[in-house]
Amino acid sequence: MSRLLRRTDSPPLAERELIAVSADGSRIQVEVHGPDGAPAVVLAHGWTCSTHFWAAQVRALADDHRVVVYDQRGHGRTPASAVGTHLLADDLEAVLTTALAPGEKAVLGGHSMGGMTLMAASGRAAFREHAAAALLCSTGSARLIEESLVLPLRAGRVRTRLTGMLLGARAPMGPVTPLSRRILKYATMGPGSPPERVAECARIVHACPRASRVAWSHVLGEVDLDAGVRELNVPTVVVAGTADRLTPIVHARRIAAALPHCHELVELAGMGHMTPVEAPEAITARIRELALTFVDAKEEAA
Repeated sequence: MSRLLRRTDSPPLAERELIAVSADGSRIQVEVHGPDGAPAVVLAHGWTCSTHFWAAQVRALADDHRVVVYDQRGHGRTPASAVGTHLLADDLEAVLTTALAPGEKAVLGGHSMGGMTLMAASGRAAFREHAAAALLCSTGSARLIEESLVLPLRAGRVRTRLTGMLLGARAPMGPVTPLSRRILKYATMGPGSPPERVAECARIVHACPRASRVAWSHVLGEVDLDAGVRELNVPTVVVAGTADRLTPIVHARRIAAALPHCHELVELAGMGHMTPVEAPEAITARIRELALTFVDAKEEAA
């Protein structure tokens, strides 16, 4: 039975844990799953999430890949500190240089804010050294608040202002309840998402500290990473759900059109924003394909 089918409430246990020290001294919590010497995959989670968000991919891939996941600053077990997309890029560089050997290539994947991390870091030296291919899941490079469909209102200044207030609200999320699960499903997942996957996302999102959630919401509200998309000069797969309200499908199509080397644009019918949890098989399949096509081939050529 594959790791993907053995879903449990407990996150996968890492073979190794590392600390990557970022440029400003922030200590980034890193987990390494899978055997040494296997094709490497590095995954960055999104806003209000943690390494647990990639549990399905870790379970599916760690038999024959080395999967590196890390908690973004202010999320999971990585302490809160200053915020900004340049700091996300600093942190990814630190993770790559800590977890990978010099010159080692990997598939780099990011969901939502994690995808923005890849865009922010695309011109950095460590990114160019280690990136063989990239996967961008349910993400956007600009106009995130303006184009969000979380509020069913006509596009314009009123919707933008109210959406920004909603996503940046300082009210505590509180415990996971049936009502909070329904709200989270409406805002972030497709209408057909099964209850166990909604509950999984709710546990992860509700665990995010309020201060970090609010601080990063302000960063995302002003993000402009279009230049980073144009510098992402590796084969890239873009994946998005057609029912995504947070980063609607228009973002994926715009990114795919702007990428120097878009390997594939995948539109997952009926899926929302949480694609690695909602459609784990589809996301895992793209990671496997990228690793087989670009990581193995590059290492053999070397």
